Amino acid sequence: MIYHFASELTDDEISLLSLYLDEKHPCAPHFIFRGAEAVVLSCGMALNIPDSLNDKLIATYDTAGDYQLSSRHYKASTVTIPLRGITIGNGTDTALIAGPCSVEDATMIDSVADTMHREGLHILRAGCYKPRTSIYSFQGLGSVGIDMLLDIRQRYNLLICTEVCAISQLDDVLRVADIVQIGAKSMYDYDLLRACSQIDRPVLLKRHYGSRLEEFAKMAETLMVHGKENIILCERGIRTHETSTRFTLDLCGVEWLRRNLRLPIFADPSHAMGEAYGVEGLACAAMAQGVDGIMIETHPEPHKALSDSKQQLTLDQFRQLHGKLNTIAHAIGKQIV
Repeated sequence: MIYHFASELTDDEISLLSLYLDEKHPCAPHFIFRGAEAVVLSCGMALNIPDSLNDKLIATYDTAGDYQLSSRHYKASTVTIPLRGITIGNGTDTALIAGPCSVEDATMIDSVADTMHREGLHILRAGCYKPRTSIYSFQGLGSVGIDMLLDIRQRYNLLICTEVCAISQLDDVLRVADIVQIGAKSMYDYDLLRACSQIDRPVLLKRHYGSRLEEFAKMAETLMVHGKENIILCERGIRTHETSTRFTLDLCGVEWLRRNLRLPIFADPSHAMGEAYGVEGLACAAMAQGVDGIMIETHPEPHKALSDSKQQLTLDQFRQLHGKLNTIAHAIGKQIV
């Protein structure tokens, strides 16, 4: 259930409401925050409201289930996220986010940024903190990489999307990130989700490769219960019985997410395929589907990449893909930004 109270509800009245609910419903977690239009109370069940606040209650929403604030049953329209020069989730634009898996050195990241700039794109993706499956694999440059991205951001006026893997990294990542990515391996990190629910930057939440769609939705809800709405969901492939590809890009899942949740949806064909040869076809399919954004990994010399080398496109391949995506976007009444 979601309850809307008049926006003029005072802090003292909010405290009274919270204490009352703690007493009357001690085993029912509830969340109260000031929204743009009202003071919002969300809970997994119907609640008794203090008589003294009944006149301040302006609306109730019977949103059954564990994802409520993100549900289209609560609000039908998709959340829009304004960034410098673009808007995500507006229904007409598809953000093409591209860059290497990892920041490796200044020359490499500059080459990618220059390509993005010349292609007229706005958002560069690159990891500085890398949660690798093997502890012996390259773990990222950390703060040194963040400094390189700061330089790139200033010189090319690009927006930066980069990953945070732990609460201890968050302040460093926020030095440069216009979009904070929570990777697939961190989707179930509740402490990290709670910490990121308090920041003002948009959060891009990737689906864990072993999660069901409703589990993914519940993790998004964890980000939203403190009032955060600037959240992007990213389908990046799930693990199935098939072993010929790295993962399986769940475009059926994209349709379910778009039907049921009011958050912008991105697709990441690079991580799903795991091999560069299949990235173009999957990206084109996602574009034809009308997703709000596509994430592509590209590198000047993929064979020399320190992480995920097989799935990264060369810069020439990326430019060619951008051209094909533009053609598809035009055909469905959208544009690449």
